Amino acid sequence: MMALWTQDSLEQALAVRSSQAFAPVHGVSIDTRSIQPHDLFVALRGERDGHDFVADAFAKGAGVALVGKDDASRLASFGPLLAVDDPLQALERLGVSRRAQVQGHMIAVSGSVGKTGTKEALRLVLSHQGRTHASVASYNNHFGVPLTLARMPLETSYGVFEVGMNHAGEIAPLVGQIRPHVALITTVEAVHLEHFGSVEAIAEEKAQLFTGLCAGGVAVIPHDNPYWALLTRRAQASQAGRIISFGQSEGSDVRLVDLDLQADHSVVTADVLGRLIRYRYASPGLHLAINSLGVMAVAAALDCDLDLIAEAMQKVVPPSGRGERLQLQGDYGSLTLLDESYNANPASMRAALSLLAQTPCPPGGRRLAVMGDMLEIGPQGPMLHAELASDIAGSGIDQVFASGPLMKHLFAALPLALQGGWTPDAEAMTALLLPQLRDHDIVMVKGSNGSRMAKIIAALKARYRI
Repeated sequence: MMALWTQDSLEQALAVRSSQAFAPVHGVSIDTRSIQPHDLFVALRGERDGHDFVADAFAKGAGVALVGKDDASRLASFGPLLAVDDPLQALERLGVSRRAQVQGHMIAVSGSVGKTGTKEALRLVLSHQGRTHASVASYNNHFGVPLTLARMPLETSYGVFEVGMNHAGEIAPLVGQIRPHVALITTVEAVHLEHFGSVEAIAEEKAQLFTGLCAGGVAVIPHDNPYWALLTRRAQASQAGRIISFGQSEGSDVRLVDLDLQADHSVVTADVLGRLIRYRYASPGLHLAINSLGVMAVAAALDCDLDLIAEAMQKVVPPSGRGERLQLQGDYGSLTLLDESYNANPASMRAALSLLAQTPCPPGGRRLAVMGDMLEIGPQGPMLHAELASDIAGSGIDQVFASGPLMKHLFAALPLALQGGWTPDAEAMTALLLPQLRDHDIVMVKGSNGSRMAKIIAALKARYRI
């Protein structure tokens, strides 16, 4: 295995000398639960202080640890140390150093909805073009981005980075570290309203993604979004040499021409910069088909072989908790589970409800929506929850099971026939829901992380077998 970092390259990037010699490093870790032999362990400070785990890191095979100077003396006996003023700032320097060394193309992905799924789709399809490196999970914040940069192999042809935010001023520093050749915004929606006050303010923050573009880079923008014009103006004011839009509407550079929605996939026909391309996308749903257009736009911006990209699209599946489709079978019969439990906001909730409504239901089965509170949407929360009733009525969804104080507003707005039940939390919902399930039911579970809807997913998997 080729080394990720040598002792010399680490010392040069950080401008420090190690306390003792160490072998080449093969990975960078901030978590001893996943550390591998010869990793560099970075002792970040946070809710839990990484310095308390340095001994454990070395016991599990870490080759060297990046620590604060104030802690170095008490940790010296455990193994080689790189002592710095601030481990997080040092990690950022490490990431910036590696970005400067890599000659491949960098892609930054942000957006209110669909960041992780789009990043994963790009990881998969670009891997058919060349060596591809991408963020793991949702490592999209102040430590996730520099960590992903620091983990990037020198031979990388394509680097795909997810960039997130929940407060103003967070995107520009992150994209400044990435310096992407292509910057994609999936969409702008009412997410994190609690910290922004308006969707336009969210759009302005998302548009900061373009400030880090390399000179002559490409901005990829959702044409159907109400803030398309604002995003376009901000892209034009950046170093972008080109703007590519995607969507359903006329005028989109990458436009959805036709969509054949099946139970477990979609067949997309798209006009990609004047060329008709048809591909199978292994995830059903209009919103995911639109996201796939953004993937095609990035591929076109990078001058990729679009035929190979289209062929690879059929292998793209949703990440866990973001539309993952599971067939469960057990003593209680069969169940189709649509796992949307990772997070929720009004736009993604509507997309999940649409996916549930269009999923074919076997005879005797029902479409059940199990919905937890959408959090961080500010004082408009009660209204935004109640408004979902219009998306449910007449959609073919049979019953709604609502969990949480905010979802009580939706539950009250539903016709009596659609009211499956309301509980104050996910634990109580599990007890209410499970006895009511029937053979062949289709169950969609969605809510913000703080709503703990993953508990319901775990209970369903325990009751049935995958």
